[in-house]
Order: sequence, then structure tokens, then C-alpha cells
Amino acid sequence: MSSSSFSSKQTDGAETAAPETRVLRQFRIVFNSVKTHFRQVEREAGVGGAQLWALSVIERRPGIGVTELSRELDIHQSTASNLIKSLTERGMVTAAREGLDRRSVSLRIAAEGEAVLKSAPMPFAGVLPDALSSLDPATLERMEQDLGALIALLEADPSSAKLLLSQQL
Repeated sequence: MSSSSFSSKQTDGAETAAPETRVLRQFRIVFNSVKTHFRQVEREAGVGGAQLWALSVIERRPGIGVTELSRELDIHQSTASNLIKSLTERGMVTAAREGLDRRSVSLRIAAEGEAVLKSAPMPFAGVLPDALSSLDPATLERMEQDLGALIALLEADPSSAKLLLSQQL
């Protein structure tokens, strides 16, 4: 549903609610949609949303390293390392030291990881990143500015921007 097609009448009693209440309800709708998708992923694929996203990136980019994976997922490198540790322990990913630089590992999807991807609901990156990527640049720019103002009022810690949403809900 596009942002322009959202009607305040679609939420219970929203037409008489104050603007801040209507916006709060919109945030609830977004977060509940994300949470529902994460639960569906866990139920159908047996892995968390972040693990599924990592698996899909590793399948698409065989041989990717942990640093590159953290950039692709836009997460802290230690978070990516923890994801990889879990996926390798479960036999879904292999990590091998290849090439001249023996310090770096090359990640590849294993048969178990491929099976998980076949059983998992789309989108692999999650419903929120998928929806955001579908918005036009002008809408994204407005949202970025408006959310920036909200974040400033909250005096929120900007370091949390690199934490996975699936680990916070």
C-alpha cells in the first residue's frame, strides 16, 4: 500500500484522533507488519529474519567475506560475525580461508542453507527494506528528513542504526 493511499479511516477511530495518535498508529502498523513477517520466516524456514537475509546474500555472492556481508546488510561487523557463526554451526554456510590473505574467510552457502532459502517466504531482506526500496526518491528523502527530526527529539542513540531490527522486536 503506498503512503498516499493510506487513509486515516482505515484505522479504528483514527479520523477523530489527534495527528500524533494517528502517526503513532501508523508506526504500530509498520512494526506489527515487520514482526509478523519475522514470525512467518521463523515458522516456515526455521531461521531468523537476519539469518535468512544473510543466507540470501551469501547465495547471491559466493565467496563474500564477513566485512562485505556486514556492508551489504548495513550492520556492524561483529553482528555479521555472530550471524555467520550461527549459520556455520547449523551447517548452512561454510567459511574457508582462501587466497593470499589467510586472515579473511570466504563464505559459501551449503546444501542446508539452500534448502532453507527454498522454504522461506519472500522477501529475504524483510518486508520493510523491500517496501522502502519500492518508494520513489522524493518520498524517501522526505521520510529521511522527517524521521531525522523525530530521532533528534527522542535524543536516540545513532549507534543503534547498525542493529538488526529482527533482534530488537
